[in-house]
Amino acid sequence: MAAKRRYTFSEKKSSEGGKKAIILAAAALAVFAAAVVISFIFKGKAGPTAGAVAAFGTILSVYGFYTGMRSFSETDVSATLSIIGSVTSGVIMVCYLTLFLTGLR
Repeated sequence: MAAKRRYTFSEKKSSEGGKKAIILAAAALAVFAAAVVISFIFKGKAGPTAGAVAAFGTILSVYGFYTGMRSFSETDVSATLSIIGSVTSGVIMVCYLTLFLTGLR
């Protein structure tokens, strides 16, 4: 006869740092889209305007990545939002780095 199994699911809350990381990643993505739109409007000659917007977005994505990584140390919370926020912010950082290096070429 098979043994009776009991599964328990703990009700873990989402980490606060993970929530902040997702919000910062969404803001960085919106700023990235704004920089792209500004660049298209000015037909590639936006200069300091697009650069300032992109620099702000870079700072947002770096801080979102930092916040997401720091949120892994929170105890008794679910790490799902931390993972999503950290990965998304990291991908956006790579996009900004690619944009910056393409502009230097």
